[in-house]
Amino acid sequence: MADLKVVMVNDCAFVGEALLKYLPPDLGKRHIKRTRELWGKTFGLAYRILRAEGDIYHVHYLLQDCYVASKLRKKPLIGHAHGSDLRASLKHPLWGRIVRHNLKHCDDVLVSTPDILRIARQFRQDAKYLPDLMDTELFYPKPIVPHGGKRSVLIASDSNWSVKGTDIAVRALSKIKDEVDVSIIRRGVDFGRTMALASSLGLRLNVLPKVSHERLNEYYWNADVVIDQFRLGCLGMVSLEAIASGRPVVTYVSSEYPEYRDFPLKEVDTLEKIVNAMSDAVPELWERQHAYLEKNHNPDQIVNRLLCIYKMLTQSTTN
Repeated sequence: MADLKVVMVNDCAFVGEALLKYLPPDLGKRHIKRTRELWGKTFGLAYRILRAEGDIYHVHYLLQDCYVASKLRKKPLIGHAHGSDLRASLKHPLWGRIVRHNLKHCDDVLVSTPDILRIARQFRQDAKYLPDLMDTELFYPKPIVPHGGKRSVLIASDSNWSVKGTDIAVRALSKIKDEVDVSIIRRGVDFGRTMALASSLGLRLNVLPKVSHERLNEYYWNADVVIDQFRLGCLGMVSLEAIASGRPVVTYVSSEYPEYRDFPLKEVDTLEKIVNAMSDAVPELWERQHAYLEKNHNPDQIVNRLLCIYKMLTQSTTN
């Protein structure tokens, strides 16, 4: 597949960027990204998709970029769903039509979490779960520095009550506020509400500025325990990055998904369970979480699976 050229469009949580980074160096690669400018968001991006020449087109999010690539007859076309496109946009009167079109007209559909696989398969029985690849060059373990006193806890996911359950995390941590030193990154639609809730409960939150993805590892390394989400029941990128960085994660992982059979911490979905899990967030838990990560999210394994998908699609379109 040395002569294969991959055109990656858009991104989500740097998944596309990581995939391109770990794909074989002899592959042709181009990444068409969105920008904040109007031209970069709409016409400019469509123009770049039109001009792009590749052997396979891999588009992140089943929204307008994927729709444009489909209408421009870019083939073979992979639509890669990451969550909100299937959980929320599919129900929208306008965006839902676009998502359904993409589900039906892409040559293949990939999903990043098990919960949205069920949704995708209502439209595409051949939809596939591709676990997110973990960039182990950027996120790697560093030992916890003993500092005595309270445990350092990082709320690392966006402040979003309906999706991440940040309010649940704050309520749970307030019950052990004398035992923890909690930091939170300034980001998310509910950041203000989160700060107000913590203040009302007497929980002090150290606010960290939003930083580039390349510097997130520093926040993980400065924590003893990392808190992620408590709504979806799926492992988020924050959990994967924190575990890769050597820190135990407390998050809600549902037993209903067989893909998480080997994950050592499941059904943490109440305040009491979160508090108990905080006590269990010790190096031994991290070792078991890291073993799961190495087995299911290592770069070589994910890239090999993706290359098989690329090969199958390119062969089917040339035959």
